[in-house]
Amino acid sequence: MIHHVSVEVADLERSGRFYDAVLGALGWRRLTEEPDHIAWGIVKPVFYASTRHPVAPGGGHVAFAANSIPAVKASYEGGLAAGGTDQGPPRQRPEYGPTYYSAYLLDPDGNRIEIAVGTT
Repeated sequence: MIHHVSVEVADLERSGRFYDAVLGALGWRRLTEEPDHIAWGIVKPVFYASTRHPVAPGGGHVAFAANSIPAVKASYEGGLAAGGTDQGPPRQRPEYGPTYYSAYLLDPDGNRIEIAVGTT
């Protein structure tokens, strides 16, 4: 089980807006906000955007679970509206399983974000 995940970002305010849009559509909320990081989760902080270390563009891939196809679409659209870059629009992805549906974005710092529902 994963305890938490962190990505390094250059501009915490900009990344905060991006992840608020992506994760808010999945039912997550900001649970911690400090000068050098913001953390989101449902019950406890599990995903952090941090300015503690240098940014390594394209250095990560994080997949967030959605509860439904509409949630995947809302998260993807929210991410685009908040400065994300399309890396693969919402669609069925049978190469990952018969019920796998996902979308891909780059966050403002180049980290690859996936929003998915279904099984692999």
